[in-house]
Amino acid sequence: MKTVSAGDVLPSLTVTFRREDLVRYAGASGDFNPIHWSDRMAASLGLPGVIAHGMLTMASAVRVVTDWLDDPADLVEYGVRFTKPVVVPDDADGAEVTFSAKADKVADGLAEFDITAVFGGEKVLGRSRAVVRVS
Repeated sequence: MKTVSAGDVLPSLTVTFRREDLVRYAGASGDFNPIHWSDRMAASLGLPGVIAHGMLTMASAVRVVTDWLDDPADLVEYGVRFTKPVVVPDDADGAEVTFSAKADKVADGLAEFDITAVFGGEKVLGRSRAVVRVS
């Protein structure tokens, strides 16, 4: 198990989402909502464009913690609040999201991390927190 102190910052992680990633995720998850692949449907609902699946963004965010852990099974609890969409353009560049994590509380063999997800200079997740077992 890892050792950590309150205030420690984990190495950041940058993930690029492209339209083909959304298609793969839709197939794996069964979430074929057209806002994740159709510009026309996204626009008709007032969205700024096709958006990444929230659960895909959420899963990517926790990687900043699980990639650091010796055993990803040491993740005890995880939750987020979705605050802004990740708009994925139909181009080769995609949408880059940078994830970072800082240890907030460490006590009784558990560490609580605040995770930040930034896309286009704005946070896209709120109250993103992971609790992990530590030594």
